[in-house]
Amino acid sequence: MQVMQYEITLPADYDMDIIRERVAAKGHLLDDFPGLGAKAYLIRERGVHGSPVNQYAPFYLWSTPQGMNSFLWGPGFQGIVQDFGRPVVQHWTGLAHEEGPASAAPARTAVRARTPIGAADHLPDLVAGAVRETAGLASRDGVLYAAAGIDPRTWELLTFSVWEHDAPEADGDVFQVLHLSRPERDLLPKGQQW
Repeated sequence: MQVMQYEITLPADYDMDIIRERVAAKGHLLDDFPGLGAKAYLIRERGVHGSPVNQYAPFYLWSTPQGMNSFLWGPGFQGIVQDFGRPVVQHWTGLAHEEGPASAAPARTAVRARTPIGAADHLPDLVAGAVRETAGLASRDGVLYAAAGIDPRTWELLTFSVWEHDAPEADGDVFQVLHLSRPERDLLPKGQQW
């Protein structure tokens, strides 16, 4: 599993309904995209859930690297580049993925936590803890799914969860989910990824 996100930070007075309309018109285009486990079309609005910014920040779980590459080098991502410029694409190697008790429910919110990994941290213990944390997070009421990843370039641990309600019980940046494409979510490996 490959984990990916890009963030497009918008002006403080930006009309976020423009993004809502964009997702309403185009979000379904990835509902059957080969190699895509799940794409959560995420926004943060300044002042909502404590967000200091307006931001469009789609979050992806890829079931195959070919799917991810096909998206990045194909017309889907080029539409983002044409409209907003080429954003930095953050990428994490998947550590864990778990389905939650609300896996079939409509998605309302998502929570992303990013934690720096210190030079003295023992990596085997840290990733084992991330796998356990992902399973624990996914077992909470209202969770559709949870995932964890690690960026070995910047040594950052990521946890991500999608919720069916507006009051997620997790720490991190809270996003509104405008649409959830999940063509191959059932093909994402469950649990530990190695």
